[in-house]
Amino acid sequence: MRFMVITKATAESEAGVLPATEDFDTMGAFIEELVDAGVLLAADGLQPSATGARIYVDGDRRTVVDGPFTETKELIAGYFLVETKSLEECVEWFKRYPIRQPAGAPTNIEIRRVFQAEDFGETFTAEQREAVEKRHAKVGGNS
Repeated sequence: MRFMVITKATAESEAGVLPATEDFDTMGAFIEELVDAGVLLAADGLQPSATGARIYVDGDRRTVVDGPFTETKELIAGYFLVETKSLEECVEWFKRYPIRQPAGAPTNIEIRRVFQAEDFGETFTAEQREAVEKRHAKVGGNS
């Protein structure tokens, strides 16, 4: 099963405060464990929301709003894409995630299962499944 593990932004990450050297070492060691276990598929941190935009959709209308965005606790700071045997295994890995956060600033990590073809049942035709597999092959993803 594939899971997206979403790390949340903090006031510091939104302000563009970069991790300390020790933080890179600590995170690097955790990521290396994921790699060595064959669990990690992808991982990246994201720039502050001030460097991004949102597109609001209302029917055919698209409205673009530039960052920054105010609700820091709702913002994503980074992600991991992992493959584990179960949600429980993924949770066990990320209970060990070395979160850098200021004292008194609780945060959370969100874990969401990635849809796979078999999750859609009979409504997802063989032709549709084949088309998705071809697209994944072009971009190097898993189906």
